[in-house]
Amino acid sequence: MAILTSVSSGHPLRRIGIPRALLYHRYGILWETFFQALGYEVILSGQTTRALMGAGDRASIDEACLASKAYMGHVANLVDRVDAIFIPSFASVNHRAGFCTKFQSLPDMVVNTFRDEKLDVIALSIDDVTDERKTKAAYIDMAVHLGAAPRDAKRAYKEATTAQAAADEARARRTAETISLIERYRKVAASDPSKREQAPPLLLMVTHPYLSHDDYLCGDVADAIHDAGAFLIQADECDHAKSLKRSYDFSETLPWLVNRELAGAALDLQDAVDGIISVSAFPCGPDSMFTDALMRRVQGIPILHLTIDAQSGSAGMQTRIESFIDILRFKQEGGYLSA
Repeated sequence: MAILTSVSSGHPLRRIGIPRALLYHRYGILWETFFQALGYEVILSGQTTRALMGAGDRASIDEACLASKAYMGHVANLVDRVDAIFIPSFASVNHRAGFCTKFQSLPDMVVNTFRDEKLDVIALSIDDVTDERKTKAAYIDMAVHLGAAPRDAKRAYKEATTAQAAADEARARRTAETISLIERYRKVAASDPSKREQAPPLLLMVTHPYLSHDDYLCGDVADAIHDAGAFLIQADECDHAKSLKRSYDFSETLPWLVNRELAGAALDLQDAVDGIISVSAFPCGPDSMFTDALMRRVQGIPILHLTIDAQSGSAGMQTRIESFIDILRFKQEGGYLSA
């Protein structure tokens, strides 16, 4: 179901705003392409900054997780810049491919938080994102509610899903190429009689894309890894369908889709990487359970877990990452015996 919640004086709908946060980093290309194909101008919120986080913090309750506070900051960034803001709602009808409750409640949270600003909100409700038929119907219904002809809505959805699939495939291909590069480097190092050649450590970051692809929230982690001379790949930049299928070897009951994709990627790549860095946003309830399961289920490989919050400084985190990579290098040199 799609609803245009109109709380201001009527005005033509030309510019649609999309907050550059949460599931934008998973489905953003689909959303942008869909609305552009329908003839709308899409306006993205700015990149996350300290000021934007401050606005989100002021608009949120204290108990909200860091990612939710960031989302509210991105909504605030769009106020007075657009005619309506697109706020999708993802439910959890599929008990093995659902989402945290914050994703379902977002439209109501935004409307009530910004009621004084009289926002127009386009709310798209999807019960089960793994059900392609129902998901397609929801997007088409939304477009029709906005005044599009059914034929144009179907064309826009096809164009949008094709664009998203192409982007996902490109990311997965880039990940595979990085792994292949490191494997070749390892072979060269192994054949060096002087033993002075050493392949750079390859790390897998297991975290939600709304963290890993936000330079303000998680950029210090990626920078510290690169500065230490290691290579980094992202668990969310793997083949999503393959990762989802593999996740059932991790857990039959894990209820969250994105965590399933991350878990499946971790199982698939644990033999290809030298270490795993897990990152969660404080105080994320689902991630606290998932991280514990990751530590228990993925064995025989070093794992470093980091928690970031609004008060996190980068110095301590950088030291932990540098120490972790030093341990990986020592292990590469035979300093540890593998179990």
